[in-house]
Amino acid sequence: MSEESLQEFSLQLLRSGNRAEIARLVDAHSTKIYRLALKMLANPQDAEDVLQNTFLKAMQALPSFEGRSSLSTWLYRIAANEALMTIRRQKPEVEITLQGNDEYDEELPLTQFADWCCLPEAELMSSEAKRHLDKAIHQLPEKLRMVFILRDIEGLSIYETSEALDLTETAVKTRLLRARLKLRESLSVYYGERLDTEKI
Repeated sequence: MSEESLQEFSLQLLRSGNRAEIARLVDAHSTKIYRLALKMLANPQDAEDVLQNTFLKAMQALPSFEGRSSLSTWLYRIAANEALMTIRRQKPEVEITLQGNDEYDEELPLTQFADWCCLPEAELMSSEAKRHLDKAIHQLPEKLRMVFILRDIEGLSIYETSEALDLTETAVKTRLLRARLKLRESLSVYYGERLDTEKI
């Protein structure tokens, strides 16, 4: 049973502006929405703005929400659009969209793969390693980054991710594979350097 089904939000109360029900909704989803925005934007203030705008727009749009997707998926879709709008404002010279061709339009230079088996767990989970992972995630192209965050960090299913981003499930799977390969390459370089240091 999903977390949302346990919450049993009342659409009727939400649409009527019931403050207690709105507070429950915000409390249940704020952390996830903020985390998504922070991973996308790498800026706490921008993430706060996305969080606030997500719930403001959700409250305005609730009367037209038909419940075809879950409330959480719907909120993720609003948050994703808000994050992309922020990126577009910051990079007006770059066309940024979640739509587009999902063919392998670039070769992935997957040439460096270290064997991480010999690294201690503390090294794998160190704050430095986490910072490197966050940096690697932020360097992913936006359309790969968004899919990776929703699927592998937030734990949405392929179907839920496709619903949140208005993509086909095939597109989600393709982008997720590309994101994982790019991150694997980046982390292999990082841990390869750590292993070389250990050998010195």
